[in-house]
Amino acid sequence: MAVELYLIRHGETEWSLSGAHTSRTDIPLTDHGRQRAEELRDYLKGTTFAKVLTSPMGRARETCKIAGYGEQAVIEEGLREWDYGESEGKTTKEMRAKYNKPDWSVWSDPIIGGEAVEHVGVRADGVIERALDGLTDGKVALFAHAHILRILAARWIGLPAVGGKLFGLGTGSVSTLGWERETRVISTWNRGFE
Repeated sequence: MAVELYLIRHGETEWSLSGAHTSRTDIPLTDHGRQRAEELRDYLKGTTFAKVLTSPMGRARETCKIAGYGEQAVIEEGLREWDYGESEGKTTKEMRAKYNKPDWSVWSDPIIGGEAVEHVGVRADGVIERALDGLTDGKVALFAHAHILRILAARWIGLPAVGGKLFGLGTGSVSTLGWERETRVISTWNRGFE
């Protein structure tokens, strides 16, 4: 199998800049975020994708459009960001203060009113299955968000969903998942443009 997945994180938003957890709130790209999407367009120029899947959120769809793949894109609900529940719009620092817990993290603490990390892993598995469906080779672009893409990478290489905490991912970055013979591997990670 020679299918390669391109994980493309949307450009910067005000909340990604501040470190606020952003999932279901549809925050637009900043001017810098749109510039990063233009840099993605230049970086991906000439790349042909067999499929282009995007999160339904505006920041991912706009990044996809600016990068030049908007007309080919299909909305993939499974690429929605992790539902952070009560943490939505709050930084890790704010959540640590709220619970008086200096090591609070979405990766290790219950997400009140949101999704468990394992559930996000199940969604990521479904995205992988749909991305590969009907293909034996080619490239698939996935335009989405930091945590869902980190979890997707973890699931690709056989880690539990919480293994996504091991992969940092900048805004407007490109990572690729591929194969070494029959073994799934991370081919490149967190390719930025600065």
